[in-house]
Order: sequence, then structure tokens, then C-alpha cells
Amino acid sequence: MPKKPAPQPNQTPVARFLKIVEWLGNALPHPVTLFALFAASVVVASGILGYFDVAVVDPRPVGAKGRADNGMIEVVSLMNAEGLRMIVLNLVRNFVEFAPLGTVLVAMLGVGVAERSGWLTAVIRGMVLKAPPSLVTVIIVFAGVLSNTASEMGYVVLVPLAAVVFYALGRHPLAGLAAAFAGVSGGYSANLLIGTVDPLLSGITTEAARLFDPGYEVDVSANWYFMIASTFLITAVGSFISLKIVEPSLGVYEGKPEGIDDEDEHRMDPLSAQEKRGLWQTLWATILFAGLIAVLVVPEGAILRNQETGAVAGSPFLRGIVAIIFVYFMMVGIVYGRVVGTIRSDRDVINAMAHAMSTLGLYIALVFFAAQFVKFFGWTNLGSITAVAGATFLQNIGLTGPVLFFLFILVCAFINLMLGSASAQWAVTAPIFVPKLMLLGYAPEVIQAAYRIGDSSTNIITPMMSYFGLIMAFVARYVPNAGVGTLIAMMLPYSVAFLVLWSTFFFVWTFVIGLPVGPASPIYYTPG
Repeated sequence: MPKKPAPQPNQTPVARFLKIVEWLGNALPHPVTLFALFAASVVVASGILGYFDVAVVDPRPVGAKGRADNGMIEVVSLMNAEGLRMIVLNLVRNFVEFAPLGTVLVAMLGVGVAERSGWLTAVIRGMVLKAPPSLVTVIIVFAGVLSNTASEMGYVVLVPLAAVVFYALGRHPLAGLAAAFAGVSGGYSANLLIGTVDPLLSGITTEAARLFDPGYEVDVSANWYFMIASTFLITAVGSFISLKIVEPSLGVYEGKPEGIDDEDEHRMDPLSAQEKRGLWQTLWATILFAGLIAVLVVPEGAILRNQETGAVAGSPFLRGIVAIIFVYFMMVGIVYGRVVGTIRSDRDVINAMAHAMSTLGLYIALVFFAAQFVKFFGWTNLGSITAVAGATFLQNIGLTGPVLFFLFILVCAFINLMLGSASAQWAVTAPIFVPKLMLLGYAPEVIQAAYRIGDSSTNIITPMMSYFGLIMAFVARYVPNAGVGTLIAMMLPYSVAFLVLWSTFFFVWTFVIGLPVGPASPIYYTPG
């Protein structure tokens, strides 16, 4: 167990509290060991709870996908012969089919070429050398929120890039990482555009609303107005927390990132004429690449549009954004490297890819056990049972006024700590909350908007979030002895601030001012 931190005389109460949180979190085993223990604990818990036939009523309608014939969600024990066979047969499959694994590996192949060629460093130097430190932080948080439109891009590109930016500026790299992670994951639901999560949630909400009103339909843009406004709220709050709490608490960075070579010490020298020429060449390449993508996406019936609906939402463009990231970063890396001389042949490209893979060793080890834990949690139904139990508790409280939305958001945030998938959590809880709150006079669109606040705010402090392991790997690159507590303590101020201020903003927006959360989205529902 790590030694308890001694109080520092100049530390604020908040800084002392975060140090204690970090100490408690780091008293836990190594993250890889921790996920292995989590997986083993799920197996044991499933055996005990299964022995006592623990079950809850499934709130989903009859005939819904995954609903048992007896209408119950029961614990499935893995501590028996059938469970052992399931574990043995799927151990490898759980690992290779873990969604973030392929996404990260493919994206990092392209990013690795761009990084080793020197393009990323040159772009950063050109962008931020003269930028005020506070403005850099704001831009990173804002970019993090917007990156949700492109699904996983924020996690695999922006978060590590933000750490590099701060390191290049002589600031603590974890402060940049935290700011980006807060925008990408803590502000997951906010955006200026309709994102991939909108059609997913609106479809679930529609099905839940039809349990009470068979003809009701929730549009994809149901929360658009509120989420546009939330983008600026999350940017402001995230930037303030970064500058006033997180970065000061981290202090001065005195380490050296893994994989940084000695020549990188001159990373903040002015751009040379050759480097500027390389950047201009990559700019022209980027314009051509963007034009090609526009041809494939913009016209009606374009190849990368959704072939069923004709829309961009749910299209191969958004769903396959990682492939586009891979091609783009490899392209600009090769173009830049050819101009400045860092890439002379295909061997240099391959070596850059191999180097990128070599930095992900910890992540791959962690993902193996994290994948087992997540799969075991799903197989045993422990996550769904926890979600239903929490939702039922809120339902039984009996509150009817708008203030109940604060409690609703809090319960959703708590459930999110154990059931990290936004769609999985809402698929189980929406059939409970939506009909109940409609009966109390609240529109499904408003209920969905409130849910999204709770679901997003605690993403950054739960290991159940599928990209938590990746973020831990990025943290370890700069602070090798960092543990789960380091990351949770760093992100906790964001989580608390988002939960409190975003909920308050929602209450004022909806019930004080009376603004709609989206186009043609009512606040109240009148039962017919």
C-alpha cells in the first residue's frame, strides 16, 4: 500500500481532498490486476446470487429483443459446468472482439506514422507557440466535445494529442489529457451537430414512450437545442476546472514520456523553412483528401451515406471514421516525412507503425482482462439487475414535481458507474422511467435529455467505460507509476462540476425559462 500523503501547508482543501482520493485509489492493485480481480469477483458473485435465485422484473415490452419468456431478468451463474464452458470457449473471442481494441490499434497505426515523421509535433508547434495558455485549454475541451460526432476519434486521437500539446508547452501533460478526456467523455452527449448517439437514444425512447402512448415518436433531433447550449456550458466548466483546480494540483511535470527521444527536447524551436514547406504540402494533401471525402459523403446517394435512409447519421462515413483517420494520418505523415527527410522508404513507414504498437503493450494487457470483466458482467445480468433496481428505487420515491429530475439524473449517473454503455443502460431503464414520468406529465424528449446528463457526467470516473483502459495507458506514458486512483482523482472535479452545473442548467432551461430541448420538443405531456 502506498504511503499516505503528508499534508502540504500551501495546499487548498480541494487539493488535499484530491490527494486523499488519489491515495485511496492507488492503494488498489495495478489496473491490470484490478480488472482480473473484477472478472473473478463477477464469477463468484454470480454463483452466490444465482444460488439464491436473485431476479428482477424485466421492464422491456413483451417481444423485445433479449427479453426472457418469463418476463424476469435473472442472475446467470458462471460458477457451474455451463459457465466454465462458456468462459473457456469465449476467452479469446472476448479479447479480440472487444470493440475499443481494434479501433485503437487501427487508428494508432496511422497516428504513429504522423507522429514519427514529425508532422504532429510541427503542427502543434505552429498552432500553440503564441497561443495564451488559457485559450489552448478552452480549444482542447471544445474540440473534445465536438469530437463525439466522429465517435471514437476523440479517445484515440485527441486525448493523447492534448497531452503532447501540454508537454510541448512546458505544462503538465496530464492536465492536457484531463481537459480533452473531460470534453470527449464527460461532455459525451453535448454537441453542435446531431451525433451517432442521438438516433440510438431516440429509438429507445420512442419504444419506451409507446408503452404508454402507442402512437408517440421521439425525433432524432429531440434534444438538439439543449445539447448545442450544453456544448458551451461543458467547454466553460471544463476549462475552468482544468485551469483552476486540476492543473494547479498536478504541479510541475519533471518526468519524460516513454518513447520521447533526445532530439525531441528541441520540440519548441521555431519551425524551419523545410518544416514549413512540409506543412504546406500536407495542407494541400488535406484539402484534396477533404474534397474526396466530400464527394463520397455530401451528394445525395453518395457511396458513404446511409444507403437505407440517405442520411449521414448511421452512415459508413461515421461508423467507419476510424478507417478514415488511419488513412488520413498515414497520408500526411508520409507527405511530410518525404519533404523533411524523416521518411525515405516504406521501411520508415513500417518502423513508425511498429513503434506506435510498441507503446500499447500495457493497454493490450489491460484490455485482455477488461474485456473478460465486461463480458462476464453482461453474461451474468448483474449490470441490468443493478440498473433496474436503481430505477425502481427512484420510481418508488413518489416525487412528482420538476425537482425529481435532480434525483433522476443522480440515479442515472450512479447506474452509469456500473453499466457504462449509454444505449444498454437506457434500453433497460427507459421502459421504467419514460412511462412513469409521462404519467406525471413530462414529455419523453425532456426525460431523455435529463438521462443524457447523468449518463455523461460520470463516464470519466468509472472503469466500466470501455475506453478507460486506453486512457490509463496514456496516463502511464507520462507517469509510469500512476494507478486507477491517479486518473479518478484527476477527473473527479470535472465529474462533480458537470453533474451539478449541467443539472442546474437543465432545470433552469426547461422548467424556469421554459425553453424546448429540441425542435418541436414539448416540455410537458398531457395523457390522452
